[in-house]
Amino acid sequence: MERYYSFKVEHQISNHIEKIETENSNHHIMTVEQVLRRQGGFTKKQISQAKYRPNGIMKNGAQCRVTEKVDQGDEISICLETREDSSAHITGMEGSIDILYEDKDVLAVNKPSGMVTHPIGRHYQDTLVNLTAGYYEKKGENVRIRPIGRLDKETSGVVIFAKNQTAAARLQKQREKKAFRKVYLAVVQGCLEKDGKEHMIKLPIIPDPEHPLKMCAGDQADGKSAVTHYTVLDSQPEYSLVKLWLETGRTHQIRVHMKNIGHPLLGDSLYNENNDENPMILRAALHAWKTYFQQPFSDQMIETEAPVPEDMAKLYSSSLISFQSLL
Repeated sequence: MERYYSFKVEHQISNHIEKIETENSNHHIMTVEQVLRRQGGFTKKQISQAKYRPNGIMKNGAQCRVTEKVDQGDEISICLETREDSSAHITGMEGSIDILYEDKDVLAVNKPSGMVTHPIGRHYQDTLVNLTAGYYEKKGENVRIRPIGRLDKETSGVVIFAKNQTAAARLQKQREKKAFRKVYLAVVQGCLEKDGKEHMIKLPIIPDPEHPLKMCAGDQADGKSAVTHYTVLDSQPEYSLVKLWLETGRTHQIRVHMKNIGHPLLGDSLYNENNDENPMILRAALHAWKTYFQQPFSDQMIETEAPVPEDMAKLYSSSLISFQSLL
């Protein structure tokens, strides 16, 4: 599916353009490339890629060179993706997806637990990416989807996809600047004090030398820095509900950090040694609950929320406390 981004040249942009000497006088001259970079926020590489697409860059509806001059009020359009830039290399999978939000550039999906996010290892046709590719195939749209981050197979909740390369780059930049935030809910073993405070866990993470599938806390010299923030929402004698957000996105970060403070996730077969004793949930009790980010082109703040899955909510079904009342 072709995706164009268009905008009008603003008068104020001329204040940021260097004065260029002409035969008669010094005055502000703006080119298409300068406006794309200064006002549109596009990189040199993105502009260069667009130049070689049919009608990749246009001024007032006509294809143009990036060296052409522009005036206030001119409409500049740039092609972000063509029909050829699709996920045709991904095998579409039949089935329904739970869409939380969608616009021209972004798709937010509620991933069920037990599903891999993207093709890897033995999972090449049964992942969330395959399911999403099938969704667009059914709609007759050629869209190349790019996941922004991923969730472990057992983790449920929000996954964000970018629908074009520029949107992906801008969302990734938001992640690096901590402007893109994902909030998790987890049910952990043991009774944590509900003190209303936000706590921080700062422990480097390294691959577990004794287990190929696990990670573990390491020292500062060898490990990758990892920072987790959490707040206790509820405490029961056997387990606690916590809300978490991450400064970093290391593999199994929440699972490793909670284990290291003595409160592993309920149902976690890798990191909870007591998991086999009367399991209360059959997978790691972790849910990507909410995301906050800016729309890649309009900068509008977007919040998405994935409802708490039944297997986590039912932990409170026998108590007088409603799960939703704790959020």
